[in-house]
Amino acid sequence: MSKKVAVVTAASKGMGAACATELAQREYELVLMSRSDAVLELANKLQGIGLQGDIMNPSDLERVVFSALNRYGRVDAVVNNTGHPAKGDLLGISDQAWHDGLDLVLLNVIRTARHVVPIMEKKDGGCIVNISSFGAREPSLDFPVSSSLRAALSAFTKLFADRYADRGIRMNSVLPGYVDSYPIDSETKTSIPMQRPGSVKEIAKMVAFLLSDDASYITGQSICVDGGLGRSF
Repeated sequence: MSKKVAVVTAASKGMGAACATELAQREYELVLMSRSDAVLELANKLQGIGLQGDIMNPSDLERVVFSALNRYGRVDAVVNNTGHPAKGDLLGISDQAWHDGLDLVLLNVIRTARHVVPIMEKKDGGCIVNISSFGAREPSLDFPVSSSLRAALSAFTKLFADRYADRGIRMNSVLPGYVDSYPIDSETKTSIPMQRPGSVKEIAKMVAFLLSDDASYITGQSICVDGGLGRSF
């Protein structure tokens, strides 16, 4: 049986690189994309394909998916990782920043799904995991664009499951809290019940679990991995 093939975006550092590394350890073939040329070095280290591209560019999303298809003949898994949209005062954020956030957080997932779903339908199904944020459940005025659009991503994740679960294609979203790829101050740290940020490796392990057959009956979910930070349930 051939190895499973995974596409990972924003994969040059942080949670994206951790996901790529974890999946390589689980013997996935990898196709990685990032705006940074560091993704080329990581892909070489993990014996995968590395492409420079921007998830806000529809043609780059098409290119990464079809690079996987052309090399390996299949796409079994997608990890939609992104950067962070603009911050600012709630009504002071420009229309363009909101539109850019839509491209960054939600439309990239929709556009990628348009390309991979037909491929997965012809095979044995597949799985998509979106790396989102706990702000989808716990909106914060510190992150208004992210909170709003990641809540929309959770809604889309559920709708996708409604539409494609019976075809063996699953989609879930992981909602990290504060993670060690970004520094946090002592006040923020003490607000976390576990009294520490999560590690990128912990996020990667949850992503890998959701992509695996061990999670075969999980779809449409937005799962917090936040050290107990969130209060909603």
